[in-house]
Amino acid sequence: MKNLLYKEIRLAAHPNLFIFAALGCLVLVPAYPYSTIFLYGTLGPAITFMFARENNDAVYTALLPVKKSDVVKGKFMLILIAELGQLLLSVPFAILRYHLFSEGNAVGLNANIAFYGFGFIVYAMFNYIFFTRFYKTAYKVGTSFVLALIPVVLGMLVIESLGHIPFVQWIDSVAMNDMIYQLPILIVGIIVFTISIWITYKKSVKNFENVDL
Repeated sequence: MKNLLYKEIRLAAHPNLFIFAALGCLVLVPAYPYSTIFLYGTLGPAITFMFARENNDAVYTALLPVKKSDVVKGKFMLILIAELGQLLLSVPFAILRYHLFSEGNAVGLNANIAFYGFGFIVYAMFNYIFFTRFYKTAYKVGTSFVLALIPVVLGMLVIESLGHIPFVQWIDSVAMNDMIYQLPILIVGIIVFTISIWITYKKSVKNFENVDL
């Protein structure tokens, strides 16, 4: 798997995958809809899959001495690294942002513990729809991306709206006492994301097994 992942990073990953992942640093911007970093996080995989399709990457990988399920696993690991890398990269910038600027985010939800919990859920929804739809054909990137984008956009609207609802202001807070109450959201997000990894991978492999390359 180490060699397969190396192949994915060196040959199959489009540079935009890492560029969009690096945009997690946008949480440093004082007044900005931070949920858009999740949108950028979905554009990278879509471009990478389109890039791989045009280069017949699925056929090439299948001809290597690996199982057909490993073709899916390689892509899966690549995208998970990009998504988790984006979230981890954004954390120090989120901390720095609140040391530099005392005011909260006037546009939408602050980049706090709840924000990251919602981010895990958004990525879980995107991955499930995108991967399972794509590996039904191993070709239709555009359709898979558009369908997977629907819950992402809806999730973004919910995330940004929470920052403007008075009776749930604790979700938008960056005060330590309030962020303790946000921990269940982060925990639920991580659990949903973790479970979805297994379900999405298994369903994608099952779909791909029926594809005639």
